[in-house]
Amino acid sequence: MGAGMLKRIFIAGAVLALLSGGGNGGEKGESSNQASGQIVEIAPGENFANRLQEALITASKGSTIVMPAGTYQFSDGLSLDITGVTLRGAGQDKTFLDFSGQIGAGEGLLVTSADVVLKDFTIYDTAGDGIKSKGADGIIYRDVTVEWRGDPKTSNGAYGVYPVESKNVLVERVTVRGASDAGIYVGQSSHIIVRNSLAEYNVAGIEIENSSYADVYGNITRHNTGGILVFDLPNLPIMGGHSTRIYDNDIYDNNTINFAPPGNIVATVPSGTGVIIMANENVHICGNRFANNRTVQIVVGAYQEKFDDDNYNPLPRNISIRGNSYAGGGDDPQGLMAMFAKGFGGKLPPIVWDGVTAWGGGVNIDVNMSISEPQTVGFLNLGLGSYPLNPLKIRPSTDRPAGTAKPEPAKISLAQDQ
Repeated sequence: MGAGMLKRIFIAGAVLALLSGGGNGGEKGESSNQASGQIVEIAPGENFANRLQEALITASKGSTIVMPAGTYQFSDGLSLDITGVTLRGAGQDKTFLDFSGQIGAGEGLLVTSADVVLKDFTIYDTAGDGIKSKGADGIIYRDVTVEWRGDPKTSNGAYGVYPVESKNVLVERVTVRGASDAGIYVGQSSHIIVRNSLAEYNVAGIEIENSSYADVYGNITRHNTGGILVFDLPNLPIMGGHSTRIYDNDIYDNNTINFAPPGNIVATVPSGTGVIIMANENVHICGNRFANNRTVQIVVGAYQEKFDDDNYNPLPRNISIRGNSYAGGGDDPQGLMAMFAKGFGGKLPPIVWDGVTAWGGGVNIDVNMSISEPQTVGFLNLGLGSYPLNPLKIRPSTDRPAGTAKPEPAKISLAQDQ
């Protein structure tokens, strides 16, 4: 049932529970969402799911909807399209929204409005994505968990926390487990912060896709198939991803078998990958701690598939790798990387570049890859040259490219984080 139908049903007899004036103070970045001073407390008990959806539909701009401690069952997804609403629970470890009985394949929560704060609750076992926000400019995800319980499996929802087509996105102290695509995924968006979060047992831990101006820092990505991905893909409304900083993250033990549904782009990610940069521009990887990612710590490459989008650039450009630490890893390469590793004693060094500098017989370009790591940190250029591949022209090398780092993008500053 769509949000419009729900609205017509609920508004006919809507009575908001326990209205009171005054704000609740809140954390930095939330004061603008408390303008109306309206607090709607959803009491535990029967029809909790319906009463919560009613409150989301009838909320006024600037109101706060408060969910109590407890575990609550849902058979349908929730939706919010009112600007300036805060939805908060009693804590990630106290308020649990259980969608294991969800009918259909929709999200647990869909947000399509601006200046929204989601905080202090956990969502379990949605049929589709955990929390999706679309066009939700100025959104905050804070102290939220999305989890698919049990062993990782293909039938789990694709994305845990999923802001798309937005700007001014803050993801903070979020935990995601079990997503069959990406735990924390930000797509076709700009001015993004993902920080101090935990992504584990997903296919991709954190993914920044077709987006610009992103800071990803202070996070832990572990036990995923791949830790952090920065991609740019063709044939999407927004392309030309650029200006991402990945720094001060712990990226380790990302050795979970890939459980993405066949055909998904992340289904090609080899188990045991720390960071993947593909077809993106001006990406800086610095000050991170890599350990025990069995295939490779960092891999940089071009988009491999055929495409018919004349505006798409499939090559990575202006990539800077510097000041990271590396321990273990590369000793059990998986997938196609295992084939490449055979020529190097079955192991891969911490940093691997596919060496693609042209597409479809086009002119070679300087991708300007800069690696400012000690010489003790190994590097491998696979020397693939161009796509489609010509096996006779593959020239692997351990020589580092002579690139010069492009100036680092400025720190991301968001209005809701002031």
